[in-house]
Amino acid sequence: MLSQLTRWQLPLPLGNSTLSIAPPEPAHSPTHPLVPPNSQNNSFRSISDELSVQDETDPVQDNESFGVTDDNGGDLSMEGVKECNFYMGTWVKDEGYPIYKQGSCPYVDEAFDCQSNGRGDSDYLKWRWKPDGCDLPRFNATDFLARIRGKRLMLVGDSMNRNQFESILCLLREGLHNKSKMYEIHGHKITKGRGYFVFKFEDYSCTVEFVRSHFLVKEGVRVNAHGNSNPTLSIDQIDKTAKRWKRADILVFNTGHWWTHGKTARGKNYYKEGDYLYPQFDSVVAYKRALRTWANWVDKNVNPKKQLVFYRGYSSAHFRGGDWDSGGSCNGETGPVLSGTILNNYPQKMKIVDEVLKEMQVPVKLLNVTRLTNFRKDGHPSIYGKNVTAGKKVSTRRQDCSHWCLPGVPDAWNELIYATLVSQQIGTKKKIQ
Repeated sequence: MLSQLTRWQLPLPLGNSTLSIAPPEPAHSPTHPLVPPNSQNNSFRSISDELSVQDETDPVQDNESFGVTDDNGGDLSMEGVKECNFYMGTWVKDEGYPIYKQGSCPYVDEAFDCQSNGRGDSDYLKWRWKPDGCDLPRFNATDFLARIRGKRLMLVGDSMNRNQFESILCLLREGLHNKSKMYEIHGHKITKGRGYFVFKFEDYSCTVEFVRSHFLVKEGVRVNAHGNSNPTLSIDQIDKTAKRWKRADILVFNTGHWWTHGKTARGKNYYKEGDYLYPQFDSVVAYKRALRTWANWVDKNVNPKKQLVFYRGYSSAHFRGGDWDSGGSCNGETGPVLSGTILNNYPQKMKIVDEVLKEMQVPVKLLNVTRLTNFRKDGHPSIYGKNVTAGKKVSTRRQDCSHWCLPGVPDAWNELIYATLVSQQIGTKKKIQ
């Protein structure tokens, strides 16, 4: 197994395109500790009436404070789990998975619908994340929806967060008796070309939303001396979509994969601070400054008594023999890595995230999914990210070894959000109907 693992490559956190697996780091994955519950954090109120969604009536109305009950009004807090590190563990086979059946969810877009695109193996669907010190609570969609009754849950980030967004829609849909009472309020179908979606759950007066923001800071364009347009990134200015972020009660942020792309990694005539365009700028420094710009925005604009913030950590890619644009591949993988140096890989960008979160005034809960994704070389779309007409051969030239099939790995990320809500007693005191 180890000889096979040494040929695996992961994207460099910043800079060059790939990194061969290095000697193992210490056998632990740093995590930002979950914020202990307190009386203030248990009394969030919706602030969704501050701004309407575009020109429409606000889809969420102010409701009761967060608390905790189960279907019978009993306490769902997890005995002994509050101190458990959810992010150190392993994947175990579970025939009860996936939580929603392949092909049952209309919100999985083509790029993540691997089985419909011709993937023949299905063992990758049967794995459950198991922390070393505890068991996560079984995902209960009805209870999750009750906990966010009257609230706005918003995922902000790149296509990896859209991957997670589609997952949570599918998971929560399982809790609805009448599935027609869940819908996108503008009538939009999920596609990668659109960057804003709002799904309303009528029976719970809540929404689950996605806002695309590749970097969390402001993307721009400059015109050079020859009249050509070139992209820029203002690392000292928050992204223009931030006006939407203020509306949410629960926020899940991420940025990462776009920082490994060519122009971002090269840093030539790309990064800006104020009006100054750097002729050359180090991408690691740029990433840290951009993350601090985001952190400052959170500290100034989020009220921890009313809002809850998650940051979802870097999701590992598994390219062999190249990167996403240079012949890298992952097809043919049917099971996770269960041992080896790859499991302890902790990218530089995650060490920067740890550092920035510790500096913040507003507590942010880190969904530290890096280690649990290190295992899952089998979970990517690979060559099955596109529906191929019958009779046509599947192309292996460009493979997706970054995103994840659905059902699949992002479901575990949302299970971790649910486990955090339960363990920290965040939810609604109103009995589930």
